Amino acid sequence: MIKSLLRWVGWLLLLFFSLLLLLQAWFLLHIIYWNQYNPSSSAFMQTRWEVTRQNQPNVKFYYQWIDYEKISPHLKRAIIAAEDSQFLNHTGFDFKAMQNALERNWQEGRWAAGGSTISQQLAKNLFLSDKKTPWRKLQEAVITYMLEKVMTKKRILEIYLNIIEWGENVFGAEAASQHYFGVSASTLTARQAAFLASIVPSPRFYDRNRTAKKLLKKTDIILKRMPPSQIP
Repeated sequence: MIKSLLRWVGWLLLLFFSLLLLLQAWFLLHIIYWNQYNPSSSAFMQTRWEVTRQNQPNVKFYYQWIDYEKISPHLKRAIIAAEDSQFLNHTGFDFKAMQNALERNWQEGRWAAGGSTISQQLAKNLFLSDKKTPWRKLQEAVITYMLEKVMTKKRILEIYLNIIEWGENVFGAEAASQHYFGVSASTLTARQAAFLASIVPSPRFYDRNRTAKKLLKKTDIILKRMPPSQIP
């Protein structure tokens, strides 16, 4: 009886790890494909689409891919200054930023900062949900490692700028530039870029509150941090 039970447990474990391995292979194949071809959507975009469509059946999402070379250098610098100042120096994880975020969260007694790099944010946006579970964070780390091994920093930033949410039903740098300023992402000024970068943490909220004091203050801070920010 015990031997039979152990045998079944062994088979179940084998099945579990086989499925887990297949899932990682699925992620890796997508990353390899997207290293050459542009993604037309992401897991986060699909989730937002499904949630929004429940109340707005005819909802339209604004999204248009724009190549890296056509995106204003100001926006690239602004995003790096705001989201991941060590982007070119780390291998996917900024452990100092994580430590600082943990200390801040502990002091404030709430989730006030995340410490995620651009690579980690891309991993989450492309494949995962927004749920803060141990399993999701572990899977995010694995995907981040894959992204850093397969893609260049330039490609990671290019995809990131093209798929992140930037407002109500607005995704990607080109759609955001048109939505907020009526111009292409290629012609953004330094202040416009800093403004867009300051929106990233709470895009739907700031889309409705574009003159919020906190937003404008953060725009000024990012603007000052932009000149030394290095971009791929």
